[in-house]
Amino acid sequence: MAGLTHFDAEGRAHMVDVSAKEESARTAVAEGHIRMAPETLDIIEEGRSEKGDVTGVARLAGIMGAKKTADLVPLCHPLSLSKVAVELTPDRALPGLRIEATVRTTGRTGVEMEALTAVSTAALTVYDMAKAVDRAMEIGGIRLKLKEGGKSGRYEAE
Repeated sequence: MAGLTHFDAEGRAHMVDVSAKEESARTAVAEGHIRMAPETLDIIEEGRSEKGDVTGVARLAGIMGAKKTADLVPLCHPLSLSKVAVELTPDRALPGLRIEATVRTTGRTGVEMEALTAVSTAALTVYDMAKAVDRAMEIGGIRLKLKEGGKSGRYEAE
């Protein structure tokens, strides 16, 4: 299991001990999208969803998802987050919504999982709120876009 930090010497899953690490400012940005029929995007953009403000609710769900990451991902450390921002942007070329989440903290471990969870939760919320008119929506492209801080430094996706 060389290189996989969530396994001990015997190959058993465990939570990584970060107590000896220095605290530092940490930032992660994740992105993803939800593809839908152009008519579904029209309904969302025009505020005609029977369930209300789709992007507003999805933004809040993404923030809540980031805050609950340690409850959802078994070996994630619970973190005190200093910032969670989720943006949903209509994209006619997709067609659908592009989702980006930025998460910050000062701590001993990064916030990549929180940013990825925020994007995933926001996308799932859009699906839930619009499924009555479009069950064929497709969630995809969820990935880490940027990570800063900590011993490993900066990572930026190409």
